[in-house]
Amino acid sequence: MMITEPDAAFLAELTGPAADLSSLRARLAAEAEREGLLDVAYRTVGTPAGDLLVAATPRGVLKVAWPTEDPDVVLEMLAGQVSPRVLYAPARLDQAARELDEYFAGRRRVFGVDLDFRLAHGFRRTVLDHLPDIGYGSTASYAQVAAASGRPAAVRAVGTACARNPLPVLVPCHRVIRSDGTLGQYAGGAEVKRILLDLEAA
Repeated sequence: MMITEPDAAFLAELTGPAADLSSLRARLAAEAEREGLLDVAYRTVGTPAGDLLVAATPRGVLKVAWPTEDPDVVLEMLAGQVSPRVLYAPARLDQAARELDEYFAGRRRVFGVDLDFRLAHGFRRTVLDHLPDIGYGSTASYAQVAAASGRPAAVRAVGTACARNPLPVLVPCHRVIRSDGTLGQYAGGAEVKRILLDLEAA
C-alpha cells in the first residue's frame, strides 16, 4: 500500500532513532483512512473468553476471530477474499470494542454496530439472518433454526453455518444448542460457549 507524499515530520518519525512503533502505526492508519486506502481495519479486543481479533470494512464489522484461530491465517484470508489493503487501525473499531466490552460486563444485550456480511453466502447467510431473533438469555435448537430458515430438514447445514459464522457474539450462534439440551460444537470451543450462555443467564 502506498500513501502519497508523506510529510517531513512523518518521514522523520520513520527514520528517527526514537521512532515509536505504535505512534507510527497510528499515523499510517490515519493516512490510509484519509486517502481512502484502508479497506480492512483490524484490532484486538480483550474479553473473559480470550483476545478477539476484530476486523471491519467501511460497511461494518466483517470478522470476529476467537483465539483458536491463527491471526495470521485470518488476516491472509481477509486479504485474499476482501482486499489486500488490510491494516492494524483500531480507531475504526472503537464502537465495536466498546460494545463488546459492555456485553462481557453484562451491560449490553443488543449490539448496534454495523455489520458487513460479505463472508457469508447462500443458506449460511439465511441462517445468520435468523440468529438475532434468538433473544439474549434464550436458546434455540438447530432444528428450530432450520425450520425458521425455511429448510426444516437442514439441521446439519445449520450446524455448519453456526460453525462458520464470521461474526460470533455479534451474531449469536452460541445460542443454538442441540435438541437434547446439550451445547453442541462451537468454533471458540465448548468452554467459551458455556461462558457466553452463563453470562447471558446471570
